[in-house]
Amino acid sequence: QVNLVESGGGLVQAGESLRLSCTASGRTNRYAAMGWFRQAPGKEREGVSCISANVDSTIYPDSVKGRFTISRDDAKNTIYLQMNSLKPEDTVVYYCALDAIRYSGSVCYTDRDEYNYWGQGTQVTVSS
Repeated sequence: QVNLVESGGGLVQAGESLRLSCTASGRTNRYAAMGWFRQAPGKEREGVSCISANVDSTIYPDSVKGRFTISRDDAKNTIYLQMNSLKPEDTVVYYCALDAIRYSGSVCYTDRDEYNYWGQGTQVTVSS
């Protein structure tokens, strides 16, 4: 069993930054692809970034490219999402996810169906 706990959400003004953290317990995430997703009420969960186990592959959709950066510290079993130049439309709940089934290598995914463990989410609110 894997437990993922996100932290770092909060209320900021447009243009400011936040760094989200997600710490895994129950197993090491060293060999796993991990990702960040977000979901607005009534909408599907959207992938905003992912990172491979080898840290040589990251993916970002155009909506966050150049503003968000994913990283991982396997010694701490933690991934991070640095979010800069935040916009009001970034206001949603953010979730981290882990694929505990496959060895990631240099592959990661922004499709939610590829992950089998999820955190509880952390709210990010960006005021205009």
